[in-house]
Amino acid sequence: MATATASTAGLHGGARHGLFRRAFDRMVCARERQAKRYVNGYLLMLDDTTLNAQGYDRSQLEREGAMTFPY
Repeated sequence: MATATASTAGLHGGARHGLFRRAFDRMVCARERQAKRYVNGYLLMLDDTTLNAQGYDRSQLEREGAMTFPY
């Protein structure tokens, strides 16, 4: 599974970011991890044949963690 992320660390010559920028960056990272766990939960509901056809490995998805919502 590929995840695209954007980083501004190199744009400011390594200058330290302010409190709000760091908090925002951490919030974005947390939401990305949450989204990945959510998607993994749904992928793990598929059978092994379908996962392999799409290029996923069940054991890798299980290691990365999963989260599902029962509704």
